[in-house]
Amino acid sequence: MASADKPVDTEYSRPTSSAQAPAGVDLFKFDVILRFLLFAASLVSVVVIVTGNETKYLPRPRPAKFRYSPAFVYFVAALSVVGLYSIITTLASLFAIKNPALKAKLLLYFILWDALILGIIASATGTAGGVAYVGLKGNKHVDWEKICNVYDKFCRHVGASVAVALFGSIVTVLLIWISAYSLHSRVPK
Repeated sequence: MASADKPVDTEYSRPTSSAQAPAGVDLFKFDVILRFLLFAASLVSVVVIVTGNETKYLPRPRPAKFRYSPAFVYFVAALSVVGLYSIITTLASLFAIKNPALKAKLLLYFILWDALILGIIASATGTAGGVAYVGLKGNKHVDWEKICNVYDKFCRHVGASVAVALFGSIVTVLLIWISAYSLHSRVPK
């Protein structure tokens, strides 16, 4: 009447067959698209700020160039690094699509490096945006006059460049999210 077999708790039992780890969600094609967008955003941002030179004659010629401000020089250097990084990681993502065995390891590296790049983009965008704001509004407390009423073309270039860099930082946040989600989906439950 009573069976000698003990009831098996299916929640904590291990499968008897050799099951492999779950493949997880594969978002590498979307990853490649976002990395290409990051490259495009960094390239456009650098080109726009570098080409925004303007000279006004107030009685003598006074040029406005990005290289006259350390904040804008840092902005160009940081976004150049981001552009190079996005090229390298786009190629790595394409390689991972062709070689699926490396996907899980690359996802972890992408999360770490993307977080570092996000910090670089955010600091450069904040620095350039702060200087651009002072150029737009001035600061009456320290007698800094606004200059965007004089150098309007230069200020438009700086503002557009900062806006595109902000878009690049949003793209980087999305890259971190999809890498974390893809890695999380590969963890056996």
